[in-house]
Amino acid sequence: MGNLFCCVQVDQSTVAIREQFGKFDEVLEPGCHCLPWFLGKQVAGYLSLRVQQLDVRCETKTKDNVFVTVVASIQYRALAERANDAFYKLSNTRGQIQAYVFDVIRASVPKLLLDDTFEQKNDIAKTVENELEKTLIVDIEPDEHVKRAMNEINAAARMRVAATEKAEAEKILQIKRAEGEAESKYLSGLGIARQRQAIVDGLRDSVIGFSENVPGTSAKDVMDMVLVTQYFDTMKEIGAASKSSAVFIPHGPGAVRDVASQIRDGLLQANVH
Repeated sequence: MGNLFCCVQVDQSTVAIREQFGKFDEVLEPGCHCLPWFLGKQVAGYLSLRVQQLDVRCETKTKDNVFVTVVASIQYRALAERANDAFYKLSNTRGQIQAYVFDVIRASVPKLLLDDTFEQKNDIAKTVENELEKTLIVDIEPDEHVKRAMNEINAAARMRVAATEKAEAEKILQIKRAEGEAESKYLSGLGIARQRQAIVDGLRDSVIGFSENVPGTSAKDVMDMVLVTQYFDTMKEIGAASKSSAVFIPHGPGAVRDVASQIRDGLLQANVH
């Protein structure tokens, strides 16, 4: 019997293709099978039913003329009920699947902008899935030079926004500083004006009081005396200062009147200008 019959073993998750005189006869399931060789039956080959994975890298161009590399992970397996078609009709399974994926990706991605390509990965996977049983888009990788250019563009945009914000902040700061300086000068001028007004009011009251208490004196005489008194008070303060060395003033019988005349003339000239 051993010379007349031949036994063959088919492993789990595998099927065997049996032929008779070179013609397809049957798909053998896992287990032990007898092949009577004298009847022209033999095993033509084996076909795995396990899920296999094929990583496909497809380079294509987006709608905005950016070249990208789309990486697709294809999971596939042969169907037991169609094992004969898989065995006889597909000569290079991996190559043919890769060709299908290339066709779908190169027909889909050129319709999308680069940013839209990242957002619509699932749509691309669904399109490929219509052609194949199981497809998963795992990554979309732009070219390194494109990545670098995109990063530089994004960095430049962020720097431009930051520069605009910084310039706007400096502008606001300068405006506030100018407003503060203007307010400060206004208040300072207002204080000086009030100070001078108080001095004028005090001098007027002094002239009126002196004229009433000392008969025969005119307002001019009183102003001369007040100016000379203030002049000598000023000289006294200058001499008392630690950084002052020496001050020369005119001295003589007519010096006081000359000093008063000079002060009065200086004040009048200042008022004219």
